[in-house]
Amino acid sequence: MLHLPEGEDIGKAINNAMRAIEADNEELRGILPKTYNHLENDTLFTLLKTFNSIAMDIEGDVFGKIYEYFLGKFAMSEGQKGGEFFTPTSVVKLIVEVIEPFHGRIFDPACGSGGMFVQSARFVENHRMNPNSEIMVYGEEKTDETVRLCKMNLAVHGLSGDIREGNSYYEDIHSCVGKFDFVMSNPPFNVNKIDKERIKDDPRFPFGMPTPDNGNYIWIQIFYSALNSGGRAGFVMANSASDARGTELEIRRKIIEAGEMDVMVAVGSNFFSTVTLPCTLWFFDKGKKDTDRQDKVLFIDARHIYNQIDRAHREFTPEQIEYLGNIVRLYRGEEPEMANGSASLLDEHFPDGTYIDVPGLCKVATIEQIESQGWSLNPGRYVGVAEREADDFDFLERLEELNEELEVLNVEARELEGRIAENVALLLEGEGE
Repeated sequence: MLHLPEGEDIGKAINNAMRAIEADNEELRGILPKTYNHLENDTLFTLLKTFNSIAMDIEGDVFGKIYEYFLGKFAMSEGQKGGEFFTPTSVVKLIVEVIEPFHGRIFDPACGSGGMFVQSARFVENHRMNPNSEIMVYGEEKTDETVRLCKMNLAVHGLSGDIREGNSYYEDIHSCVGKFDFVMSNPPFNVNKIDKERIKDDPRFPFGMPTPDNGNYIWIQIFYSALNSGGRAGFVMANSASDARGTELEIRRKIIEAGEMDVMVAVGSNFFSTVTLPCTLWFFDKGKKDTDRQDKVLFIDARHIYNQIDRAHREFTPEQIEYLGNIVRLYRGEEPEMANGSASLLDEHFPDGTYIDVPGLCKVATIEQIESQGWSLNPGRYVGVAEREADDFDFLERLEELNEELEVLNVEARELEGRIAENVALLLEGEGE
């Protein structure tokens, strides 16, 4: 195309090239953009020159990484809307590091642009296996535009999957109950106005419907019920879900008593472009039944483990991701991995190469201990605070800790205000009848 005659419509030529690619790739049919004719010829010519400078025989997943880079930049610029299709890569990598999706079927019922699938494939590649022969991916996403983003993301990484458009609250497109080896997701938090009457008898919700007008425990049950008897799940969840009361507490209690709650990781603020609040990563493991971990849960407080990208954004470094994954491996009795340089971090707190509770970092709690804490899954309740020297006080760090706690309390207060207002309105309606 760089050699097209001067004045030729480059946008039209690229659109035709996209149609030719779709014609040869059934999975991409109707997926690729064909609106390049809306851009100026000079802009497209510069773009083509840039791509042409990339050697075709270069090793590695170059075009996949380019796509991933621009997805991340686009998500940051889009703010709230960007969070609907993109989960920060370092958070996804940590989820993958914990659930270890070496082989099997992977499901994401809120798959966005498919980052969970891409990082799962990369995990398999890093362990010297072929992802196309080891894993199969299944996704559901409510908007057609995001489904197309996901399919393109898979394609540029040399992957394929069964990605379909649908509303996961009401449509069980993949007949998911008991079907999957791994479930990974970053669902929308605190969604309201879900029609629970439509789904109250759905087998995906074995613990019943939560009473509050909040979708968190609907998502949690979708993830839980999709796992087969040996499956693992890892997902992002609002902090408030860890301590939610009423019917949500009862659902949480049943999950904990089933012996399949495995790991909870507290993540600090500013990891997401959509919200500055901290969040929590939940991990189920249905394969830990009849092991010495059946009646235990590992809590990790990772709120002070991060790399500051800029004033408003943080991430985990590869070393930090491996380190947190290794804490989980030691807890499970597995060998730690050192490819990303986490040996020094591990030696600092686990010098004997075996798991121990570390104040301020990690704690293994029994079901009895969790019950005594009102079935809370908030890592801060169990991990405690690291010991400090008398003069080891960082004012800015402490101020940030208090600010995070205040933000969480403000969110919970607003939720409670809404519930109180709803209950008062119902009572007044009842009195007026």
